Amino acid sequence: MHKMPRVWLDYLLLLMDMKKVTQARRTFDRALAALPITQHDRVWVLYLRFLAQPGIPVETAVRVYRRYLQLEPTHAEEFVAYLKQKERWGEAAKRLSGMLNDDAFRSIEGKSKHQLWLELCELITKHPAEVLAERIDVDAILRGGIRKYKDEVGRLWTALADFHIRRGAFEVARDVYEEGLAAVATVRDFGLLFDALSHFEESLLAAKLAAGGDDDGAMETEEEAADDGADFLLTDGGDDVDLRLARLEALAGRRAALLSAVMLRQNPHNVAEWHKRVKLFAGDPTKQILTYTEAVKTVDHDKAVGKPNSLWIAFAKFYEGHGDIANARIIFNKAVQVPYKYVDDLATVWCEWAEMELRHNNFKSALQLMRRATEVPQRPRKLSQEEERQLPVQERLYRSSKLWAFYADLEESLGTLESAAAVYDAMLELRVATPQIILNYALMMQEAKHWEAAFQVYERGTALFKYPHVADIWTAYIKSFVARYGGSKLERARDMFESALKDCPPEQAKPLFLEYAALEEQHGLARHAMQVYERAIPAVPKEQRLSILELYVSRATDFFGIAKVREIYETAIESEPPADLPEEDVRNLCVRYAQLERKLGEIDRARAIFVHGSHLADPRRARPFWDAWNEFEVRHGNEDTFKEMLRIKRSVAASYAQMHIHTAAPAAEAAAAAASPAGSGAAAAAAAAGGDSMAALEAAALLDKGTRLPGFVSAGVIQQGQQAPVAGQAAAAPAAVNPEEIELGDDDDADDDAGNEAAAAAANGAEVEEPEL
Repeated sequence: MHKMPRVWLDYLLLLMDMKKVTQARRTFDRALAALPITQHDRVWVLYLRFLAQPGIPVETAVRVYRRYLQLEPTHAEEFVAYLKQKERWGEAAKRLSGMLNDDAFRSIEGKSKHQLWLELCELITKHPAEVLAERIDVDAILRGGIRKYKDEVGRLWTALADFHIRRGAFEVARDVYEEGLAAVATVRDFGLLFDALSHFEESLLAAKLAAGGDDDGAMETEEEAADDGADFLLTDGGDDVDLRLARLEALAGRRAALLSAVMLRQNPHNVAEWHKRVKLFAGDPTKQILTYTEAVKTVDHDKAVGKPNSLWIAFAKFYEGHGDIANARIIFNKAVQVPYKYVDDLATVWCEWAEMELRHNNFKSALQLMRRATEVPQRPRKLSQEEERQLPVQERLYRSSKLWAFYADLEESLGTLESAAAVYDAMLELRVATPQIILNYALMMQEAKHWEAAFQVYERGTALFKYPHVADIWTAYIKSFVARYGGSKLERARDMFESALKDCPPEQAKPLFLEYAALEEQHGLARHAMQVYERAIPAVPKEQRLSILELYVSRATDFFGIAKVREIYETAIESEPPADLPEEDVRNLCVRYAQLERKLGEIDRARAIFVHGSHLADPRRARPFWDAWNEFEVRHGNEDTFKEMLRIKRSVAASYAQMHIHTAAPAAEAAAAAASPAGSGAAAAAAAAGGDSMAALEAAALLDKGTRLPGFVSAGVIQQGQQAPVAGQAAAAPAAVNPEEIELGDDDDADDDAGNEAAAAAANGAEVEEPEL
């Protein structure tokens, strides 16, 4: 019977109900000893329930749990929960630490290692005495968590400091806070630690102030009793309130510097943060020098965010601002040897060095620096561009346009004309010159009255650059040449203009054409000027052609008279792509041309111009054109001409409307077919007609048995084999009256008939005469 678990379980339940603690515990042990191991789980369930009953000694329960964990080590969390319930903090911390150190442990409650770490931290910080009694290395545990869990660094540092605070080791806690502030790398962790440290210092100060009032009376009594001549000895009364106040103020003053250190730990190659850190120590030159030194040593030029050369420049200017030029030169000399990532960074350092020498009137030193910086390195052979890019920036500095431009300015200001010209020539030979350098070189020669040398510089610039960069060089070249020689070297000036216009893009051609025409007007032939204007119109963009045409007409009026003006207008109006004008500009030209002819008394010619331009004037959009024609007819026409204008206006409006109808017809037919109930029948009729569109329309008309147009009377559709409808069988619907219809009279009907005959003739292929311009 002792091998049957049911008997043991009933017996154990009886003992538990009878509250026989010792007997029940011994019976549980006997049951576990008697039953096989496969039956132990049934006993342990009841055993653990027995331990949870009130009145069970804690030590007994702890020992039983230890035995249970030998069988079920995964249930360690139940043991930890029991220890917490019984306030056995040391044992609980030890068990939690063992769970965390066991890599094979898996929580049956679903807790992660991170959650177990936080639980352990909370446990050991709140109960340091019990934890230390178990000889647990709290410092090693928390520091291991700090290294492992980077997202909880601030919380773990705070927990470690709190552990020492609860122990009463305030100085150790302060050291932990300082160490944490020097180690965290995020602003969130820094804020958490700084606030905790501030609260710690304030708490200590408040406790000291509260305790100071109670100690005042005792101290006065001691002072009266110590009047034995030994008051010359130094005694420590423990009054460190001032020290604690100073420490709290110093902490508040260090906040910006500590936060800057955190930002630099995030990215030590952030140049802007280093500059901000230097400004924090504005009143302490020693710290500024140390900060600059650390910055130039730390920042990696390949990883730098910002310009690392600005640190060296600011460092040198710091010494210069304090009057130490010698150290500033030493800093610059080190700065030009740094392997920067870009040539421009090194060129900036050289320029700043030279500017410092100029600020202290060391002009020769500045020139020597520039000569040293722009010296071309000697190489056994010419390197390709790819090979040269692999060289350090010091070997490629001689090709810096910024450095050469600064050198040229120095030579112009401090050197001679020959030395400055030599610098400019070297730039052109190295092909590092810019269009602005060419202009500066030429202007220097012009100021020295070396005109031909200046023109040679312009020629070299035009050969070196292409459009659009060469446009400013050509403009300056031509203006200088014309201002110098005027018409004495006209052929040479013409060659310059032709060369400038040869490859000129249309967007930049207008100023050159206008200057070319002005040259011909002032020093050349008017006929040549007209040819220039005529060439300019198709050579410029469409939106600029009208302005050139207006100037062309104005000059033609002054030089050649009305015959040339008429030729210009007619050519412009009749021009075809790609030399044509926009339609709006053509309409404006027609109006101006007609006004010109009206002023000359050529009324018929003016009317013919209006007629010719009307085919480009949609009455719905080109209202100014029709208003001008209407005003013209009112002042100079008669009833017949006015009616003709109205007829043309209606014809043009109909042609534009027909154009819109043809454009929108497919979409309209599709929409009508989809919306109409008879759409399916029409589609079927179209299919039956073999895809013929006209047959489909007739079929749709038969199905609709009417029309959707109001006021329209159908004449019917006669199919083959059918008779025409007899008059009187169907009453015709009254025609709708158009309120906007104009009563033109019999003569107008005759004109309409003539217009219809002309339209029919045009449809049959006959030629219709147009009014001549």
